[in-house]
Amino acid sequence: MTNDMTPDARIDELEIRLAHHDRIIEELNEALAGQWRTIDELTRKLGALGGRVQIIEEDAKASSPASEPPPPHY
Repeated sequence: MTNDMTPDARIDELEIRLAHHDRIIEELNEALAGQWRTIDELTRKLGALGGRVQIIEEDAKASSPASEPPPPHY
């Protein structure tokens, strides 16, 4: 924007810039919201996997005999 522009031209230029900035902000907001949805989904999946691993570990401990001697190659 230069100083030799008429007031109407300056207002038009500002309105164009404002519209451009509004569009960019909306795009960034949508991208950020999508990232938060992905983070929430991954957090839920990680929690579910952690629960499954814990169950598997508990089952493995319960089914393995504690008094079994180590193999001969130890």
